Amino acid sequence: MPGYEMVVGLEVHVQLATKTKLFCACPTDGSAAPPNSRICPLCTGQPGTLPVLNRSAVELAFQTALALNCQIAPVSVFARKSYFYPDLPKAYQISQYERPFATDGWLELPAGEAPGKRIRIRRIHLEEDAGKLLHAAGSRELDCSWIDFNRGGVPLVEIVSEADLRSPEETASYLKTLKEIVQYIGASRCDMEKGEMRCDANISLRPAGSTVLGTRAEIKNLNSLRAVKDALAHEFQRQKQILDSGARVAQETRLWDPDRTATAAMRSKEEAEDYRYFPDPDLPPLAAGAAWVNELKAKLPELPAARRARLRKDFGLGATDAEVLTSQRALADYFEAAARGRRPPAAKTAANLIATELLARLNAESLAADCARINPAELGALADLVADGALSSRGAKTAFAAMWEGGGAAAEVVAALGLAQVSDDGQLRAWVAAALAANPQALADLKAGRSQALGALVGAAMKLSRGKANPELLNCIIRESARA
Repeated sequence: MPGYEMVVGLEVHVQLATKTKLFCACPTDGSAAPPNSRICPLCTGQPGTLPVLNRSAVELAFQTALALNCQIAPVSVFARKSYFYPDLPKAYQISQYERPFATDGWLELPAGEAPGKRIRIRRIHLEEDAGKLLHAAGSRELDCSWIDFNRGGVPLVEIVSEADLRSPEETASYLKTLKEIVQYIGASRCDMEKGEMRCDANISLRPAGSTVLGTRAEIKNLNSLRAVKDALAHEFQRQKQILDSGARVAQETRLWDPDRTATAAMRSKEEAEDYRYFPDPDLPPLAAGAAWVNELKAKLPELPAARRARLRKDFGLGATDAEVLTSQRALADYFEAAARGRRPPAAKTAANLIATELLARLNAESLAADCARINPAELGALADLVADGALSSRGAKTAFAAMWEGGGAAAEVVAALGLAQVSDDGQLRAWVAAALAANPQALADLKAGRSQALGALVGAAMKLSRGKANPELLNCIIRESARA
């Protein structure tokens, strides 16, 4: 049998970071509130209510589309998507169908999986979320289903890609990049564990080299990057076995079961006509003037890829450091505040302290970078001490920990803890002389060309200095002594 190529397109639902719902004034903090405490007659589908469009949601949605290089439609139309399910009280969802507000965009994959490849975005449209069915209360399974309507009516954008993705890793890279961009512009927090970013994957197989698409299956219930990768890998093998046996893949919707690490059939795949779309009579067309769209575009921040390239150029950072620092907008802001006006060695040291010490503490305490306990200017001052040779890298970590716990200026903390690095030539040579005298065999090995002995001698001298000696200068003095 021929080899197969995976073909994947994604439908990503992103909850917009508004204070109120898409068509009513109910708060959107329902996930943290008691069930059915964030509802009103409109979002529960009571007769006689009329929707009013949330301007803030529209602005965030349009900025998302602009950041993803989409074409903005001068006029878009809301439609009713009709289907019956208990968590949909109106028996229809307000969405957009034939005339979405954005089309024909693209996203470029970063370094790593297929770097520089553009994934086309077919469309982005606005819609309201449905409620939530609860099948368990804590650890207790229910013999019925409860419904929490808090989430019903929360504003979403659905971002639909073309079938341009070819592997689980490429798909995860696309999602990670999409998440970064949406978070950067402040359109959503994208917390996948809270359902603020949800993904459905359409996957099909075709013989390698073919341009004809196979029959696709849609996989739902993907709430993490790991789930996306695992589900696609499993579904590839499932469809491959079907095709190898000579049978046909059924077009259907499947659920991902993370406990079984397998997909399971849910229902046959619906077509658009099954939903009986028609324009919502209660909502006028959404007009987007060119001047207003340009105003929204001008408000966009520098996006991750552009910022990554600029930080590498301005501060001489490596690709890995730049990627880590730009993974969060607040983290990149913190770094720039710490490194601004400092020499490249200090900027690189600041980047290293942020990527290791700062991130570890932020993650441990679930803090954002703008809530860090160390002022970025003081972290930059700490990096200056390292770059000037007044403090070792090890001493910087000790000082950082002290500053995190107790505050204080970098220079004062270093002085109070006695961490200042010794670079005085006379003192360093005295320590080296003592280390060489105590380790004659290591000195003989070094003179004989066995370079591994250098580390033992540097370590001995560092021990005599109680960790305060400048290791680079020690290294030079020991090599000089071995050549004498």
